[in-house]
Amino acid sequence: MKAIMNLNLLKNTEELQTFLDGTQAILFSVPGDKAARYDFIQSTLKQFHYRALNKQQKSIVIRFLLQVTAYSRQQLTRLIHQYLEVGVVQQRKRHNPASFKQQYTATDIALLAKMDERYDTPSGAVIKKLCERAFSVFDETEYKNIANISVSH
Repeated sequence: MKAIMNLNLLKNTEELQTFLDGTQAILFSVPGDKAARYDFIQSTLKQFHYRALNKQQKSIVIRFLLQVTAYSRQQLTRLIHQYLEVGVVQQRKRHNPASFKQQYTATDIALLAKMDERYDTPSGAVIKKLCERAFSVFDETEYKNIANISVSH
């Protein structure tokens, strides 16, 4: 049988302290995904007017959140700081760096390798010039894409 506990009944830091004193050996956790936990942290901070609490009361709220969310102290401190700065606890947005458009195909790479092998591995500048000539002078259309390749490639 799964017991469900309504943590919303805890109204002040004294009740939180009583809760913490009586539950040290029991592990509680807020069910749900990360968003649900963040919502719980934010609602708890709002419910207890975290900004207005003194240092001792804040430590009680932090101990309570540590116990029920199972987050590390550092993670919880970061989330509380975010709440104090922005007013909400939200997930960090993932930074997706702009991906580079693939400029050269597997065929282009094979052509470069064949050119490199044919001329006994010359320097990048020589390969570049050979590709340019293959396209512009000898009209080999397969070299169109790599005719303007940089020396470093």
